[in-house]
Amino acid sequence: MTDWNGTDVEKIAAAEELDLASERANGTLRDPVTMWVVRSGDHLYVRSVKGTDGPWYRGTQTRHQGRIDAGGVSQDVTFHPADPSEYAGADAAYRKKYGHYTSIVEHVLTDAARASTLRLEPR
Repeated sequence: MTDWNGTDVEKIAAAEELDLASERANGTLRDPVTMWVVRSGDHLYVRSVKGTDGPWYRGTQTRHQGRIDAGGVSQDVTFHPADPSEYAGADAAYRKKYGHYTSIVEHVLTDAARASTLRLEPR
């Protein structure tokens, strides 16, 4: 596991949204998808509102790597399924960062969304 550069993790975590492009089997990148990103501790997380059935989430499962762009940072990453013990921290981060979107934030706090929680690690 590679740790984030402190400045990069802060910039990404502060960004309102993140663009994520997962790698296809042939190594090319899919079109990026815009989503929310949160930080809990020293880790960055993303989730699919549609859970593990979400198209972008399924795309991350081909090679478990891709590229993200957020806060002026472009970084190749590895997608790691978060352990269920990490869900509460990610939940709290989503509530804190996006809680002002009252009617939307609850969609990333469902059991289905939690099951799709991916920890982003630089590579």
